[in-house]
Amino acid sequence: MNFSCDTCAYYSYDEEYDEYVCDVDMDEDDHARLSESGFKGCPYYVNGDEYMVVRHQM
Repeated sequence: MNFSCDTCAYYSYDEEYDEYVCDVDMDEDDHARLSESGFKGCPYYVNGDEYMVVRHQM
């Protein structure tokens, strides 16, 4: 499970910081666990491609 943040539904542009950020609602413990894991695969990844289901049905 090694997905790119660029295609994640939680990866959005923050105008205040003027950069893209991860909008997953996680607490400090989850963040520490994710950071310590070496980021091999994000457990919060959700494909942001809205048309994936439609293409699959065709």
